[in-house]
Amino acid sequence: MAIPVDLVEVWRGDLLECVHQGHAVVCDDAGQIIEAWGDPEAIIYPRSSSKMIQALPLLESGAGADLTQEQLALACASHQGAAIHTDRVQTWLKDLGLTDDDFRCGPQMPADTDARYGLIRAHQEPCQMHNNCSGKHTGFLMLSKHLKAGPDYELIDHPVQQACKTAFEEVTQETSPMYGIDGCSAPNHACTVHGLARAMSFFATAKDRSDRRSDAAAKLVAAMARYPELVAGETRACTDLMRAMDHKVAIKTGAEGVFIAIVPEKRIGIALKIADGATRASEAAITTLLVKYGVLDADHPAAIARMHPPVKNWRGIQTGFIRPAATLQS
Repeated sequence: MAIPVDLVEVWRGDLLECVHQGHAVVCDDAGQIIEAWGDPEAIIYPRSSSKMIQALPLLESGAGADLTQEQLALACASHQGAAIHTDRVQTWLKDLGLTDDDFRCGPQMPADTDARYGLIRAHQEPCQMHNNCSGKHTGFLMLSKHLKAGPDYELIDHPVQQACKTAFEEVTQETSPMYGIDGCSAPNHACTVHGLARAMSFFATAKDRSDRRSDAAAKLVAAMARYPELVAGETRACTDLMRAMDHKVAIKTGAEGVFIAIVPEKRIGIALKIADGATRASEAAITTLLVKYGVLDADHPAAIARMHPPVKNWRGIQTGFIRPAATLQS
C-alpha cells in the first residue's frame, strides 16, 4: 500500500502513544478530488462500505421496484442482528418463498445485546439471518430469483455477482484489479480510495439525474438516511451520526478501517481507509471530515463521542484521549 499519513492520535497522559495512519479523499460532483490525505490511488477493499453499490442491480433490474425504504436500508446494512433487523429479514425472505437455508452468508452471533443473550439463555445457535449482511443477501436472493439464476448467488461467476461487479466498476470509473471474498462469502472488489469517493459523489448527486441507475442510487441514499437504525443499530457510529445530521447524510462503515459518506446537500462523496484497520480511528476520521465540511455539529454528543472520545481503564478512570491529527483538520 502507498505511504499513508497521520490521521488520528491516541494519547495516554502527556504522551502520544499511538498514531493511526491512512488515506482519505473528498470528491466533488464531477468526481474530481477536492481534498486528499495520503495517496488517493491506494488500492483497498471497500468491504461493507460499498453495500449501496452492490444493491444497485436489485433496483436497476426492476426486481426491487416494490421494496419499502426499510428493505432498501437493510439491503445496505451491516446490522446488529437485533429483532428490528431479523424480523424484517425473515418477513422479506418469507415473501420471496425462501428460508434461512437459502442464504450463503453463514451464521453469526448477533452484536445486539438483547438478541445475543436471548439466544444464550434459550441455548440456541444463531441463524444466518443474524449475520450482519443478511439484508444484503436477501437482496441478492431477490435479484437471483428475478434473473432465474442458480442458488449459489455468492459465486463470482453468478449473474448476481457479475451485475454487482459491472455496477462497481462503472460507478468507481475504474477496472477493479482484483477481488477478495468478504466475511459474508460475497466477492468484494478492490478499487482506489479516489474511486470509492468518486462513486460516493455519484450517489450524492443522483437525485439531480433521471436515468435508471441514478434513480436507484437516490432511493438507496434516501432509505439509508431515513432508517439509520436499520443500517447499523443502536450505539453504532453509522446510526448515531446519521441521526445527528438530521437524516440528511448517508454514511457507512466497512471492515478494516474503511468509511464512506454521501453528502447530497454539499454534492460531495468521501472515502477513507485506516491503514491498520482500526475502527476507533475510522470513526474519528469520518466524524472529523463531516464536521470539517459543515454537515455535523462538532458539539453534538455523537460527534464528541467519536471525534474526541476519552480513553478509560477498567475502573472507569480516564487515562487519555483520542483526537484527529492536525493534518486532517487543516
